[in-house]
Amino acid sequence: MVSTIDPIRYPIGTFQAPAQFRTEDVQQWIADVRRLPDAVRAAVADLNDEQLNTPYRDGGWTVAQVVHHLADASMNAFLRTKWGLTEEAPTVKPFIESEWAKTADARTLSIESSLLLLDGLHARWAMLLESMTEANFHRLVHPEGALQPMPLYVLTALYTWHGKHHTAQITSLRERKGW
Repeated sequence: MVSTIDPIRYPIGTFQAPAQFRTEDVQQWIADVRRLPDAVRAAVADLNDEQLNTPYRDGGWTVAQVVHHLADASMNAFLRTKWGLTEEAPTVKPFIESEWAKTADARTLSIESSLLLLDGLHARWAMLLESMTEANFHRLVHPEGALQPMPLYVLTALYTWHGKHHTAQITSLRERKGW
């Protein structure tokens, strides 16, 4: 049975972990981390409250919830990177994204607070990533419940894909709706 990927849910496809460390990939991921806040701002530019409260797909999060989720996920990614640099193979607790998206801040707060958070956090995260050596990128974090630890370069690739993935959910909704 061939499984198909839902292009509305996964407009850029699913995450593919890099097979090996490559400096040029890391440099691109750092640039992507640095650019994400601007990409998200562009994706939500000029949307009104009704549009921000529109789910990007049937049964999915609203545009506003996606923006708040990006802030939540970026905070987690930054902390996981810091733990990976400062502890030996730390176990990192997952967050239940679907439950976080139901909290009052994710459902009702203006997206501006999360956009501002992304600005500052991604500046710090990109600077931290730029300061890392190849050996640092091979340090491990162990996601709770995962069978194997994850090197920081894979974590960086994952969160770079994640930012593009959710930004594309917003931009593809805009295209489908003609906004």
